[in-house]
Amino acid sequence: MTEPSKKTNIRVLFALTLIHFTGDFYNSFVTPLLPAFADRFALTLTEIGLIGGLSRFLSFVVQPNVGFFADRYQTRFFILGGIFLSVAFVPFTGIAPSYLLLLLCVALGSIGSSMFHPSVAGMVFTCAGSRPGFAYSVFNMGGTLAFAVGPLFITWYVTLQGLEKMPWLMIPGLLILIYLFLVVPVPDREKIESRTFLGTLREMFGSIWKWMVLIWLIMVFRAFVAHVFRTFLPVLLVKEGYSLIAVGAVVTLFTLAGTASGMIAGHLSDRIGFRKIFFTSFLMTTPFLLLLVVARGPWVYLLTFLSGFFVMATLPLGVTLAQTLAPKGRSMVSSLMMGFAFGLGGTMTPIAGAFADAFSIRPVLAAVALIPLLLVGLVWFLPEPRET
Repeated sequence: MTEPSKKTNIRVLFALTLIHFTGDFYNSFVTPLLPAFADRFALTLTEIGLIGGLSRFLSFVVQPNVGFFADRYQTRFFILGGIFLSVAFVPFTGIAPSYLLLLLCVALGSIGSSMFHPSVAGMVFTCAGSRPGFAYSVFNMGGTLAFAVGPLFITWYVTLQGLEKMPWLMIPGLLILIYLFLVVPVPDREKIESRTFLGTLREMFGSIWKWMVLIWLIMVFRAFVAHVFRTFLPVLLVKEGYSLIAVGAVVTLFTLAGTASGMIAGHLSDRIGFRKIFFTSFLMTTPFLLLLVVARGPWVYLLTFLSGFFVMATLPLGVTLAQTLAPKGRSMVSSLMMGFAFGLGGTMTPIAGAFADAFSIRPVLAAVALIPLLLVGLVWFLPEPRET
């Protein structure tokens, strides 16, 4: 295992950020196209929720296993193979002839996403120098920026070209993959003694396991809130007469706001610690989400940005805090806080879909908007490395 130097390795950080951007850019196509898929296959809200839930479930299953192996072997297979699956199969959703084949394409793209995330996220800490919060926020920016511009791009592209022309989008992704093959470094191998999954967890976490569970729970419910709004707000807006391009703009604003807030939160965490940022983020999230649920007209865009700004701000901090507390086995730690937490939060999306089928979308979104306020109670117990 290579210990991080005090100087930030800009070249490696850029490569890792490009990987994050490329993979997430392609996987960002699915959510804003849900209304188009729903129209093509006459889907119920539960079936729409299943598309997002299946994707996150695969991340939940695969990422910890990838992290387990990524910490033991010096290989780029998970990184480059994951990118290939995403850029190759997500574009094929546009020509899927049935709902089941649509799910298959989404699933393969999601498996690709879950393959590259643990390895590249685990590499960030080694090139972060003395600013791990900022370095991880830059890396996270690659993903959040991709999820911001991707929806706007794909809705524009599909509006002009149609779903059936999506496979052509593989070409730029494959060209980027060639570049990454030439420049991406091989991940370092972590010095972990245990050869079993549970043994590895005990070796990495030891006496801090309660803190890790607490961070994980907070990240699960934060992810659930973000997933529900990203999945069902576009469907609600289409039902109320908004165009597909307008829906893409809303999804873009939501995530672009998270790009900005993640950078700010990462910078501030290196200076004032983590707990204050979690408090502020969750306290501000609920009011803006509730206003977004009842908003009309131009207010939708402003409230979408403000909601995304606060609900997404803590996304990079959960991983950074966990890696700071448990620096041994960084790929595994990253997979638990990104894949396991983010994936499980998304896996619960069909539950919200089932309630939306029964009670309509708006009251379900209002109920979900209250969750960040409830999380404030858990934040009181978060560890603060600056104080330990």
